[in-house]
Amino acid sequence: MALLEINRDECTGCGLCIDVCPFGSLSLDDEDIAVVDETCTACGACLPECPVEALSLPEKEVEEVDLSGYRGVWFWVEQFRGQASSISWEMAGKGRELADELGTTLTACVLGQDVEHIAQEAICYGADRVFLVDAPTLGVYRTDPYAAILVGLVQKYRPEVFILGASSRGRDLAGSVATKLRTGLTADCTGLTIDPETRLLRQTRPAFGGNIMATIICPHHRPQMATVRHRVFEMPEIVPSRQGQVVREGPVMDEDEIASKVVDFITQEGEVNLADAKVIVSGGRGVGGPEGFAPIRELAEVLGGAMGSSRAAVDAGWIPYAHQVGQTGRTVRPDLYIACGISGAIQHLAGMKTSGCIVAINADPEAPIFQVAHYGIVGDLFEVVPALIEQFRQKLQAGG
Repeated sequence: MALLEINRDECTGCGLCIDVCPFGSLSLDDEDIAVVDETCTACGACLPECPVEALSLPEKEVEEVDLSGYRGVWFWVEQFRGQASSISWEMAGKGRELADELGTTLTACVLGQDVEHIAQEAICYGADRVFLVDAPTLGVYRTDPYAAILVGLVQKYRPEVFILGASSRGRDLAGSVATKLRTGLTADCTGLTIDPETRLLRQTRPAFGGNIMATIICPHHRPQMATVRHRVFEMPEIVPSRQGQVVREGPVMDEDEIASKVVDFITQEGEVNLADAKVIVSGGRGVGGPEGFAPIRELAEVLGGAMGSSRAAVDAGWIPYAHQVGQTGRTVRPDLYIACGISGAIQHLAGMKTSGCIVAINADPEAPIFQVAHYGIVGDLFEVVPALIEQFRQKLQAGG
C-alpha cells in the first residue's frame, strides 16, 4: 500500500511532484491526476512542490517506550585472536567523555575465548564495568552468537547509549543488534555529542555522498546506537592502576545452534591499512593517471608508510577504493600526511585534517589544501616527489 495520499479533487495534474520524486513513484493517470505506486517511501520530497497542497502523508503513530529506566554508556571491544582492535579503545575514550557528560557509568562488552586479559585492559582504558562472555564458541567472530549475547545484555541492563567501531565486524554486528532491538542506528559517524537539555545522543555523519553533514537523533527508542569510523577519535591514555568491575555473563549458544562455520582466515596480500599507518603519502587528480602514482608509492615505501588517494583519483579508476581518504573513504590520523596533487576538497580534508603533520605539494598556490597544511611546497609533484625520495634515502642511509 502506498504511503502518500493524494486529494484527487484538488490535484491539477501540473506534474511538479513527478519531477521531484527521487524514486519515480508518481505519474499521471488517464484523467491527468497524480497517482502513486508501491515504491513510495514517504520521503516527503513532493509535499512542498504541490501548489494546491493536494499531497499529504498520514502522521505515523510513535510507539510509546518508557525510557526512564535506561542509563549508562556501552561500547563493544572488538578482538581477533585475543588481540583487541585499536578502534575499540577509541570507542572507550569517546564513551568515557559521553558517560561523564551524562553523569553515568561506562561499560565495555568483551566477547571471545580466553579474553579475560582484554576485560582488564578495557578497565585500564576507562571502563567502570566490563561484561565478559568467554566461551569456545566465541573464539572467532560470527554474527549470530555475538548478536544474541549483546541483545540479551541490553534487554537485561538497559543502556541508553551503545557505540561500536565502524569496522567490517562492527558494522555487521551493530546492524544485527539494532534490528533485533528495534532501535535506531547511525552508521559511520564522525562526531558524537550529548544534547544537555534532552540527554539525546547527537550523531553526525556524512550524507549524500559526503556533500553534507547530517546530525541524527533517536528520541523514541533505546539504546541510541552508533558506529564510528577508525581514527575519528583519539585513543585515550592507558592507566594500568585503574580499578573496575568485571561481570561474567552468559549463556552462550551451543555450536550446533550456530548456522555459520568458519573454515579458515586468509589474509589478502598487499592489504591496505591506512587506519593504522603512521605515514601516508596520497595522490590526487594532479598525478594525471594511474602511472602518476608510481612516485607516490615509492615515497610511501621509502618512509615505511601507506599510499592513499583522493576521491577524484578513485572515481577516475586510477587506484582502488581501498586507498581513498576522506568522508566517503578512510578517516586517518597519521603522524605525517603528504598530499601530492590534491587540491583539498572539503570531503578530503575531513578525512585527514587531524594528522600530526600535513605536507602539501601542489602546483596551484591557491589550492585549499595549503590552508590546513603545516608545510606547503608549490611546484610540480613529478619534480618535488623524486627530490624528496632522494633526500629521504640519503638521510635513512646515513642513519638520520
